[in-house]
Amino acid sequence: MTDGLPDSLIPYDEIVQEALRAVVGRVLGTIAESGGLPGEHHFYITFKTQAPGVDIPQRLIERFPDEMTIVLQNRYWDLLVDERKFSVGLSFNQVPSKLVIPYSAITGFHDPAVNFELRFQATEDPDDGPEPHDEAENDGPTATPAADGSNVVSVDFKRKK
Repeated sequence: MTDGLPDSLIPYDEIVQEALRAVVGRVLGTIAESGGLPGEHHFYITFKTQAPGVDIPQRLIERFPDEMTIVLQNRYWDLLVDERKFSVGLSFNQVPSKLVIPYSAITGFHDPAVNFELRFQATEDPDDGPEPHDEAENDGPTATPAADGSNVVSVDFKRKK
């Protein structure tokens, strides 16, 4: 007994992760319904390329075998959103591509216009952080996200083993 607290029989970490991923779905759904991003808003969405339900072109999986980041700003089309996933058209090196991404595959969501960020656990092992990766070079902006962390929400529950 290291800290005197009992192990939880309720999976709070999973419940919170699922709820925060629903925030991403709600934001994307609002954008899809309105037909575009308002003002200066734009999104960096990082996801696991090998996660169940992810459907992206093979050339992108080969280039990003673990994780990639896409940018939704000026050049995207056919944004479709449902309760479990979203799909979007993006161009990579002038080649149009359709991506289908379940919310469960997302490891990060960032809107640099307002410095809002969500980070998600990518694996069952909370000590096992995401591997470093290059951002996808889809035909989008090259802006660097702000780093002051003023609106960052990061949930990292540790489980006793």
